[in-house]
Amino acid sequence: MPELPEVETIRRSLARCLVGRRLAGCRLLGRHVLQGCRPAQLRQLRGLRVADLGRRGKYLIITLDRGVGLVFHLKMTGQLLWGSTRRPLDRHTHFVLRFAGGKEELRFRDVRKFGRLRLVRVNEGGLESAFSGLGPEPLQLGREEFARLLEGRTGRLKSLLLNQGFLAGIGNIYADEILFAARLHPMASAASLSPAQVGRLWRSLRRVLGQAVARGGSTIRDYRDTDGRPGFFQLEHYVYGRASLPCRRCRQSIRRVVIGGRSTHFCPRCQPLKNGLRDTNRA
Repeated sequence: MPELPEVETIRRSLARCLVGRRLAGCRLLGRHVLQGCRPAQLRQLRGLRVADLGRRGKYLIITLDRGVGLVFHLKMTGQLLWGSTRRPLDRHTHFVLRFAGGKEELRFRDVRKFGRLRLVRVNEGGLESAFSGLGPEPLQLGREEFARLLEGRTGRLKSLLLNQGFLAGIGNIYADEILFAARLHPMASAASLSPAQVGRLWRSLRRVLGQAVARGGSTIRDYRDTDGRPGFFQLEHYVYGRASLPCRRCRQSIRRVVIGGRSTHFCPRCQPLKNGLRDTNRA
């Protein structure tokens, strides 16, 4: 599933292509992608101009004039592809945005059909309502604010980082990489962290996400940017997807366990568990 770095990469790429363009209309090829609106409501898009491209967690926001916004969630295999109108549509394309001039268009493609599109009112509290359950943006948090966010939390660190109500945008890949960078075990309790460990986790959070954005995200299976290009941060993964391979820091074998139903990767030497729990849940 595209996480914060992948969606941010898409946002930056699309902003260069779309801002200032006027919509000529849209084509709905799969009604299942619509969430909270009817197909007839899409008619209002015709003639609107793209004002901005935004992101909230794993959601991409196309802001149009007249207070209208399109919110996309790519889920597991969703892709937003920008290209020529002459390119044939494939059977996994479910929604198309057409633009004045008619030479290029934006296609929402999704093999697994879990991705969703929502029409919202940007200037009438629609965006706040759409994202009311999301926590703050990780890259916008200062250290003290992050420390306050952790106060009173008792869950395991891996589960906490995946909680979108705690922080928005982090998924399985980056939770594992952040915890490795911070030298913290994924099963450690948030309540057990010292002030120094909290600071280390905050710095690792910012560094890993920032580097992943700079590398265009991680392509594990389906992720591509708007031009169809893969990301390259997967080449720099220390633990995710590297079970049984030697740690790039200490050469110990990377372990894989299941925490809260999610596959989790870590190095038992670089990320020791010191709170008495045992990491015996192997997969």
